[in-house]
This record gives sequence, structure tokens and C-alpha cells, in this order.
Amino acid sequence: PEQMLTQEHMDLAASVQAVTEEIVIRLGKSVKKETGAKNICLAGGVALNCVANGKLLRENVFDGIWVQPAAGDAGGAVGAAYAAYHGFLGQPRKLNGHMDGMAGSYLGPDFNDDEIAERLTAVGAKFTRLTREQMIDQTAQALADEKAVGWMQGRMEFGPRSLGARSILGDARSPSMQKTLNLKVKYRESFRPFAPAVLREDVDKYFEFKTDSPYMLMVAPVVEDRRRKMTADEEKLFGIDKLNVPRSDIPAVTHIDYSGRIQTVHEETNKPFHDLIASFKAKTGSSVLVNTSFNVRGEPIVCTPEDAWRCFMGSEIEVLVVGNCLLRKEDQDPALKLDYKNAFELD
Repeated sequence: PEQMLTQEHMDLAASVQAVTEEIVIRLGKSVKKETGAKNICLAGGVALNCVANGKLLRENVFDGIWVQPAAGDAGGAVGAAYAAYHGFLGQPRKLNGHMDGMAGSYLGPDFNDDEIAERLTAVGAKFTRLTREQMIDQTAQALADEKAVGWMQGRMEFGPRSLGARSILGDARSPSMQKTLNLKVKYRESFRPFAPAVLREDVDKYFEFKTDSPYMLMVAPVVEDRRRKMTADEEKLFGIDKLNVPRSDIPAVTHIDYSGRIQTVHEETNKPFHDLIASFKAKTGSSVLVNTSFNVRGEPIVCTPEDAWRCFMGSEIEVLVVGNCLLRKEDQDPALKLDYKNAFELD
């Protein structure tokens, strides 16, 4: 798994993706023809293929596409429960007239500030307990200073994506942020892409996209006026070297084809994360952050304050925010540092 990537590997991956997209679009058109449905819901592991989802959306086969945020086996359990509730027991389906009923997929455990402080104290952490306003302001400033920030707030996400409850965050404007987070925090290949978390009200200022994508399951192109055209010398580069060329004014979240895997952030479902991005926007003019899962390669996403602390001390995350408690790496006892680089089996 650690061998050097060759053109053959890249061609195989691109070919499998192209065939997958063709099948998904054909299936979508077939369903539309047979049923006349205006909207479609997707689930199953293939529904996590956000590039295919985005292309199906842009085909305009359906008015709306909704993808279950835990689209694999876990989401299948939810579907089975709803099938029993509605199909077998005859209970009504309830619509709220606005967003879906998944509550942003924030369905996991949470911890209040007293619990967080007690747990962090028990593991030897040095932290400052702030007001909520101070926490938002200082975290936004750390991001503006291009720090890698571990962010744990409220209930954990249900599903494979970190959506601003258990996330590692960075400044999407930084040309070096993608490589820094991959190599020094996630301990994985430098080319692996990150998702842009963008205020829902600003999404069309950055991407050719005008709908909701709260679960990071749609890919769309960066708008033309934010793109950066490569030079002739850059066009001649190959493989990883070409991938590392900045392609827009948000280079840390712009893929080689000028697209991004979008998470729209909604005040209704995650106010702390929305407020953080709004504060970052007030400081920098940008309403986009890098958002990646709060773990290192091969490790499950953190759940508890202790998990967040261990990942913070085992990686090169510089700032950790858990509830209203803020920790800076330079304030911690060096004797408590961990080595996460080789601690987990490779994925």
C-alpha cells in the first residue's frame, strides 16, 4: 500500500471513477423515466461517491437529490427502522417544511463544559476556560494565523464525515495548508483532498452550486473568477508535483479539476461552527475553512474529550478547542506528548 504511485495507478483510479459516474447517471435517468419522480434519495456505499453525486445533480435529471449522510451499513439500519415504522406500522412520515429530519447528522454523544474541564484536568491538560464569545473569537484568530485547529463541539456526527463537531480545521486560503495537514497532522499522502466548509449563504460566491450540501456529499466546480490558470511550465508537471500547484484563491480545498467537495454550514443545525466561520470571515473576508475528520490516518474519529486530547498530543495540531476550553500546544507538558505517526494500522 505504500509503494510509489505511477501513471498506471492513476489511470486505473480514473477509469473506475469514470465508469461509476456513467452507471450512476444511467441509473438515475432510468429511475426518472420509470417513476417520473421529481426528487431522489440515495444511500449505500456508492452514494458516498460525491463526485458522481455532483455530476448527477448537474445533469438536471431531478429537481433535488438527497443523500443519507451515513450512506453505508449504518444508514441502512436507519432505513430499515423507518421502513418498519412507516411501511409496516403505518405511521405517518413527517416533514418540517425546510431541512431534513437528520438534525445535521449530529446524533452522537456530547459533553457539557463542566464534564469537559473535569476530563481534561484528569489527563493533565493545560487549558483556558473561556466564554463562548471568547472561544469563537480566539479560535477564528488562530485559524487566520494559519494554525491547525482541533475542534470538538456538541454532539458527534453520525456517519463517516466530520461536519464541524469533531473536525480538524485550517485556512483554505493557505497554499501550504493541504500538505501541512496531510503530512504533519493526518500522516498520509500529501495529495489527499480536503473539503471546504462554507457558510450556506455564501456557497455560490465560491462554487457553481446553489443548493444545500450539509453532509459533504456533493462536488461542484469553483467559480471562474476564483480560479488560477496554470503557467505553461506548471502544465508540464506530472503526478503529485502537478497536484500541488495552487488552482484558486482557496487552494487548500481545490482539486486538480478545479472542484471542491462542499459542506454547506447552516446556522439552524450547527450554530457554533456557523459562528466560527462567520467570525473568520469578519477577520479575513473569507467564509471558507478546510474541514477534515478529527483523527490521524487509520484512527477512528475522536468522540470524547480524552480522545481529542490524545490526538492533539500525538500529532502536530497546534490548537485544541473542546467546548469552551482552549488548549495551545506550547502550554502543554512535553512529557505527555504522544507519537501518533505510526500508532495505527494504515487504511
